[in-house]
Amino acid sequence: MKTELIKDPIHFCFDKSKHSNIICRGEMFLPLFQMSKVVIASESLPETLSILLKIMKEDMGVMRGMVNLYNSRTGKIFIHDSIGLTEEEKTRGVYSIGEGITGKVVETGKTIVVPRIGQESNFLNRTKSHKNTAESELSFVCVPIIHGTKVLGAISVERKYENPEMLNFDVEIFGIITAMIAQAVELYLIENDERDFLKTENERLKDALKEKFRPSNIIGNSKPMLEVYSLINKISKTKSTVLLLGESGVGKELVANAIHYNSMEANKPFVKFNCAALPESVVESELFGHEKGSFTGADKIRIGRFEDADGGTIFLDEVGELSLSTQAKILRILQERTFERVGGNKPIKVDIRIVAATNKDLAQMVKDGTFREDLYYRLYVFPIIIPPLRDRFCDIVYLAEYFVHKYSKSFGKEIKRISTPAQEMLLAYSFPGNVRELENIIERSVILSEDNVIHGYDLPLYLQTPILSDGKIIKKGLTIKLESVEYEMIIDALTNNKGNISAAADELGLTRRMLGLRMEKFAIDHKKYKG
Repeated sequence: MKTELIKDPIHFCFDKSKHSNIICRGEMFLPLFQMSKVVIASESLPETLSILLKIMKEDMGVMRGMVNLYNSRTGKIFIHDSIGLTEEEKTRGVYSIGEGITGKVVETGKTIVVPRIGQESNFLNRTKSHKNTAESELSFVCVPIIHGTKVLGAISVERKYENPEMLNFDVEIFGIITAMIAQAVELYLIENDERDFLKTENERLKDALKEKFRPSNIIGNSKPMLEVYSLINKISKTKSTVLLLGESGVGKELVANAIHYNSMEANKPFVKFNCAALPESVVESELFGHEKGSFTGADKIRIGRFEDADGGTIFLDEVGELSLSTQAKILRILQERTFERVGGNKPIKVDIRIVAATNKDLAQMVKDGTFREDLYYRLYVFPIIIPPLRDRFCDIVYLAEYFVHKYSKSFGKEIKRISTPAQEMLLAYSFPGNVRELENIIERSVILSEDNVIHGYDLPLYLQTPILSDGKIIKKGLTIKLESVEYEMIIDALTNNKGNISAAADELGLTRRMLGLRMEKFAIDHKKYKG
């Protein structure tokens, strides 16, 4: 029997004898009325959506239906509720803006209709719910949820249509449904997703500030560090570009943390990127992101670090390692606050502070032609030079004690102090690896300590040698170990007895003369331990 189209002022339907999945326009009045009552009566969006999806399934023949909501803070579109999907499939349904059909609908705010899923390359099947060829004949309708000018998400449905006019009719119905729920969706996102995000972020920031990121928690009271603290306090009140200069291991990342978390943007993103950590071929994609198909393997849009940091701070460590082409793109961001993804031509605007760091001489690199002069001056708006540990002499023991406490707690030990000989060895060393090297030394010493004290012989041999050598022959192996223990015991005895040689000799079970000879061997001056 041939399908006949019947038109009148009240009904618009098809012959159900052949197309059992097609219903009359008049028959949708009751479901729409029920939906409107649900939206008005319910104060809970999850409850509302659950009922709406059930009506769509039972009265409209929808095989699968998804309500996708857009989290503007994370930039992700996720399935809030659905019918016809398992929990696992629902969890997989996450999209970025512009990604797949759902991402494009949220990006453009325009409905997309796919008459046959199997013929649409943009249908990603991200949920992995399509497992057989029969389902490729289904149609896919994705309608944006818009309130005012804001796209809040989308409703997407799958079902089989035998007639294009009925497909268009259902698109109108889904448009009515999204209009019904738009205000409730916006209120839900404001009251739940943003509230939960802000609560979690606030707690995280409080913990971070308390434990690690406040300038007062950058260990050191030396004059050079007090000057650094002053600069951090001043620059944190602005959004100016910062260039952190200093040798490897001095704590540039810690200073960058302090700048961000003491700024007005402390609750915004803080993104870190080591410019030397990845091959040059992938650095630009990591920093700026890339468009789908921009190169082999680029099967989807990737959001770069600059987009991730929008509104907050990006920390570019080892900026001197960037290629000249990447330097040119970063210069543009500093000048215009815009860039394009790799393979794209659409300008993306960002509002960020750039904190760059390097242990290289950028001025010399400019002369050598390996660093752009214009970028150098753009970065050099507010330089902060972080002093090496050898210029912070009075901070060494203070830092060492901090690391002893840190690793004692970590390893479940009760290290109470660093012995005087061990302190002297630390103070006599130049620390080419700076604070990072000191931390590694103390971590090792805490592991080796057996009596709740860090002794000189718990330190690496290269720290012990300058104190124990006679200046002519550097001793090794068992000799240096035995002399280290002997030196340690003499210093402890002199310290305990305030430099009194006779009392120290008694404590060690030696005569005054024997102790005097050993002190002469190690060039120990008892006067240092008086008082």
